[in-house]
Amino acid sequence: MLDKNINLEGKNVLITGAAGFIGSNLVLELLKKIDSINILGIDNLNDYYDVRIKEYRLDEIEKEVKKHSKSNWKFIKGSIADRELIDKVFNEFKPDVVVNLAAQAGVRYSILNP
Repeated sequence: MLDKNINLEGKNVLITGAAGFIGSNLVLELLKKIDSINILGIDNLNDYYDVRIKEYRLDEIEKEVKKHSKSNWKFIKGSIADRELIDKVFNEFKPDVVVNLAAQAGVRYSILNP
């Protein structure tokens, strides 16, 4: 357990699974709580469940980021299994913190469709 909070002020934070329930809420919370933060979200927006829900969450993030002139948000539709994409993200964005929330929603689906 950490005995103090990590200072994310001015940091580059990479959040995978950013359009999911937890990922999108984390992005929103960081935007609301941190005065100046750079967030890069990645999600493959698969259709395991209704993609419109994920698109709605991304729209909510866009609305929130407009309220925070010192913060930045960028979204990439892509897979964390795409090595070339991930190498590019790390080389260009240079994240200080990575929060990996990318996951397949259905375990059975993951096993049947590797």
